Amino acid sequence: MGIEIIKDKCTGCTICTKVCPFCALTMADKKAVIDFDKCTLCGACVDSCKFHAIELKRENSRTPNLEQYKGVWVFGEQKKGKIQSVVFELLGKGRELADKRGVELSCVVLGHNIQGCAEELIHLGADNVYIVDASELENFIDEAYTKVLVNVIRKYRPEIFLCGATVLGRSLVSRVAVKLHTGLTADCTALDIDPKEGFLMQTRPAFGGNIMATILSKNHRPQMATVRHKVFKAAVVNKSRTGKVIKETVDRTLLTSRTKILDIVEEVTATVNIAEADIIVSGGRGMKGPENFAILEELAQVLGGAVGSSRAAVDSGWMPYSHQVGQTGKTVCPKVYIACGISGQIQHLVGMQSSETIIAINKDPDAPIFTVADFGIVGDLFEVVPLLTKKFKAALNR
Repeated sequence: MGIEIIKDKCTGCTICTKVCPFCALTMADKKAVIDFDKCTLCGACVDSCKFHAIELKRENSRTPNLEQYKGVWVFGEQKKGKIQSVVFELLGKGRELADKRGVELSCVVLGHNIQGCAEELIHLGADNVYIVDASELENFIDEAYTKVLVNVIRKYRPEIFLCGATVLGRSLVSRVAVKLHTGLTADCTALDIDPKEGFLMQTRPAFGGNIMATILSKNHRPQMATVRHKVFKAAVVNKSRTGKVIKETVDRTLLTSRTKILDIVEEVTATVNIAEADIIVSGGRGMKGPENFAILEELAQVLGGAVGSSRAAVDSGWMPYSHQVGQTGKTVCPKVYIACGISGQIQHLVGMQSSETIIAINKDPDAPIFTVADFGIVGDLFEVVPLLTKKFKAALNR
C-alpha cells in the first residue's frame, strides 16, 4: 500500500492539508507534500481532493475474491473437552446470521480427545463441526492454535467468523486476523446482516461507551468479530438435529511452538461469578459507601443471587472489580437484574441490558436506567431495599 501526490493535477488549493487528521500534509511551491512519518494512509485526503491529485494504492494480492467465501463459523472454545458456555450463545446468533445469508453454520474445535463435543454442537445448531484433534493442542498455546486455525480457515474460506471475547479468544483471534490480513471488531454487543449488501453489521461501544458504532468489513474476508459472554441468548438444544463431523488433519509443523506449558495451577477463589448468576442485585454511586452494600448482600442472599456493582462503586473502592458490571467489567444476562442507586450510563447498560427482567430503584425519576427497566421504583433505596428484603423473606419463607 502507498500514497502519491500527482503534481500535474495538484492546484495547491490546500483542502487536503485541512482535512488530514494527522497533519501529514503541507504545502511547498504551491503543491501538496506528504510527511510519510505522520501519514497513516487513512484516505481522508483522497476523498477530499476534487482534482483527483492524490492516489492511494493498495496491494491487490491481499484483496480476496469475496465470492469464494461462504458460511458462518463459530470458534468452539473448550476446556478439558467441555465446550464453554459462550459458544452456545455464539451458535444461537450464528444460526440467525446463517439463515439470513442462506448459508450453513459451522463450528471449529481444536484440542485433544474432543470427539465427544461434535454431537453437542450439532444439537445446538451447527450444520458442520470441524475437529482438529492432536496431543499438542490439549492445552491452549497461542502460536500452535493460531497456525492451525489460520490453515483451516484458508482451506474452507468462511465468510463470517465469530469468537468469544474470553481471555483465550482475545489472545487467539487477534493473531488469526493479522495472519489473514482481515479486520476484527472486538466486544460486539449486536450482530446483524445488512439487508442490501449482505455485510456483517458489527456493533460495539465506542468513545468510552458514549456512542454505539456499527462497523462493516467490505473488502476483506472473513468478517471477524468477538462477542462477550452473556450478550446473546444461548442456542436452544434440539437433539433431533443432524450434521456433518469433519476430522481435519494438519501438517505436524503447524503444531510446533516456541513456547511450552510447564504447569497449570487452577485458581481457587470464593468469589461469586456474577456472569453465571440468575439473579443479580447491583449497587452504584447511590449506595453512598461500602458499608451500605450489606443491605444488597442481604437481599441477594434471600433471593439466592449475587451482588454486582457499577464502575463508579468499584472505582471508589466500595466493591471488588470482580463484581463490576458494564463495558469495562462483566457482561451479564440474569433472569432478574435489580439496579439500586445506579444512574444508568451507557457503559453500564451495555453490560446488563439483555437481562430478562430489569428492576430499577432510584430517587431520580429521570435517571437513564428507567429507559431500559421493566419495572421502576422511584424512591430512597435505603427504604425500598430493606422493605423488599422483608417481603421476599415472608413470601419465600426464609
